[in-house]
Amino acid sequence: MKLLYAEDERSLSEAVVDVLEYNKFSVDAVYDGQDALDYAESGHYDGIILDVMMPKRSGLDVLRTLRAAGVKTPILLLTAKAEIEDRIEGLDLGADDYLPKPFAMGELLARIRAMLRRRAEFTPDLLALGNLTLDRQTYTLAVDKNRLVLPKLEFQLMELFLLNKGIYLSTEDILVKVWGYDTDTDIGVVWVYISYLRKKLSSLGANVAIKAKRNIGYTLELQS
Repeated sequence: MKLLYAEDERSLSEAVVDVLEYNKFSVDAVYDGQDALDYAESGHYDGIILDVMMPKRSGLDVLRTLRAAGVKTPILLLTAKAEIEDRIEGLDLGADDYLPKPFAMGELLARIRAMLRRRAEFTPDLLALGNLTLDRQTYTLAVDKNRLVLPKLEFQLMELFLLNKGIYLSTEDILVKVWGYDTDTDIGVVWVYISYLRKKLSSLGANVAIKAKRNIGYTLELQS
């Protein structure tokens, strides 16, 4: 599961990201409202966590803009304990839940899990194509009894392909969605990781393959 977390207090952000990643979430952390909006519009996320009070744009402004654009990704708002008006406005704007600050990490995790279970467009924990399955909880790629656990970036890349079956993704799109909006990573790294996945698909005996179309991109499809 991939989350976007927008919080301008860096020490809190680092602590929350550590807890989320320990619980097998992949997290992009940003520190102001404009970055939160840019990331949310450009990346694929299972859920978004927005602090209401942020520089450049407030969490409520980001929420309003995303919902007006038709973005249905579940959104959890983090609000100051006394700001009841923010909670009411946030729910009216389309937030899925809110959590007053300060909060316990255990409650944050519970709210995130509940939010993801309620999302309108449910994405199963087990993604499949042909004889290949990917368990999004354990990062396990499997064909029948052959299985292996993918490193984080390989998992995110395979997840991206399985969520976009039949759709060609450009190298630039893949770089942004897997490595992040402001990554300094060279585009050649995408080709390297695609090579890693191709070798693993072959070793597992998968009847699917990553296909390339010149000047268009890559897709995952059944082999004929």
